[in-house]
Amino acid sequence: MNSTAYADLQQPLQDVLTHPQTACGDIFHQGAVPEYTQAMAGATNLVVKFLQRNRKPFSGVASTDLKAAFAALDFDTPLPDMESLLQEVDELYVQHATAFHLPAYIAHLNCPVVIPAVAAEVLIAAINSSQDTWDQSAGGTLMEQKLINWTAREIGFSPAADGVFTAGGSQSNLMGLLLARDYYAAEYAGHNIKQAGLPADAGRYRIFLSEMAHFSNQKNAALLGLGEQALVKIKTDSRFRMDAAELEAAIERELRAGNIPIAVVATAGTTDFGNVDPLADIARLAAKYGLWYHIDAAYGCGLLLTDKYRHLLNGMEQAHSVTVDYHKSFFQPISGSAFIVRDKKFLQLLRMHVDYLNPKDEDYDDLNQINKTVTQSTRRFDALKLWCTLRLMGRQKLGAYTETIIETAEKAAEMISLDPALELLSDSDMGVLLFRYAPDHLPPADLCEINRAIKKALFNSGEVLVASTRVNGSFYLKFTILNPLTTPGDIRRILDIIKQQGAACTAAPVK
Repeated sequence: MNSTAYADLQQPLQDVLTHPQTACGDIFHQGAVPEYTQAMAGATNLVVKFLQRNRKPFSGVASTDLKAAFAALDFDTPLPDMESLLQEVDELYVQHATAFHLPAYIAHLNCPVVIPAVAAEVLIAAINSSQDTWDQSAGGTLMEQKLINWTAREIGFSPAADGVFTAGGSQSNLMGLLLARDYYAAEYAGHNIKQAGLPADAGRYRIFLSEMAHFSNQKNAALLGLGEQALVKIKTDSRFRMDAAELEAAIERELRAGNIPIAVVATAGTTDFGNVDPLADIARLAAKYGLWYHIDAAYGCGLLLTDKYRHLLNGMEQAHSVTVDYHKSFFQPISGSAFIVRDKKFLQLLRMHVDYLNPKDEDYDDLNQINKTVTQSTRRFDALKLWCTLRLMGRQKLGAYTETIIETAEKAAEMISLDPALELLSDSDMGVLLFRYAPDHLPPADLCEINRAIKKALFNSGEVLVASTRVNGSFYLKFTILNPLTTPGDIRRILDIIKQQGAACTAAPVK
């Protein structure tokens, strides 16, 4: 291109820069620096207000009140300025947003986030790279691949491993089952499911998993055309971990019935108990019966950060594929997950070329990450958050946070066990504890309703947020300790509040 042609291309930009009245200040570009700076300052001030004014994890707002405020809004009438917009966002969202960083939030798998990752979010949103092809994100591609290689090495995989960042654990688990299905069909039956669809015998495919495994497996089996009937749930031991002997018995049963075992899914960190299945024993059985071995470590991946508790993941290195959620146990903002395979050749099952995006003659030395994904084309540069975290904080500091969480959970379990008004269901490898308010004077038949009332009262006040679940039909309160700032003193205060609510609910009729 000659200099005259280049100047012609630049002229529209120069017109915008030299004629402010024509500038689009709401578009992120060179001429919008003042607008960008003002918006970022306003958003930062709103975040600071969120941190400074919150003393409990939830406002307690009633859904009817909040819905009424939303009903009055009209998108056809824009707000006059950024200040008005931020005020509206504050009133409708920020004031009622759940504060996961407070110790009194102890409900779900929502971690507090580290500041380097929050700073990275600003860059991710503004620059807006897409991680699908090399020509859209050169340095970002190499950063993501470096982090995938680091994670694979921490798992214990060889340099042959590979993977990709995903939106979350459910998507990563979907990729694990998809590869299990397609690998079996291609390797043992010479059938290409991507091209020919499900084979005639797909209805006999069987996948084994714990009865405590994540619900995404049911959804994923349905999405893959196998149906929930393909899943064989394995009984658990006294700590709700998959029983390896039961697994082998189930595999033998399915073989005798004429079905086709293709995969086993182990869980490293169950949602309801925070416990790790016997990974090495399951690996042995997967190898014996020629099964694809997928490990859902969406929660338990935090154990990779600590030398003290890393042994709980022994056997993970023998898996074919692993799910890792950085936004659960690496203190990253949502979203940030990864799907890692032991050998990059497995990802060939996902590869597809299209001329407008990743043609075969522009493979860029296998740097197009879209070749490794199944449900995402345009994809955020979430890897930058983990990059900034590890480069500034290091694995050791993150590991120390994980160790603190596990040790706090151990102390919490001891407090609950020693309290005559409380009943602990199980210990945890990580930080999930199921228990209930159960003083001796309460009839067993009333325990479920009393504990349901406790949870409801806590939520409505916003003072403490706990989760709940049912085990064998009984209702239990659930602590999910995922905050290194939560102390044993905080746990004691939360337990006292639970007992106070329990006493109040016992004194009043339960509704």
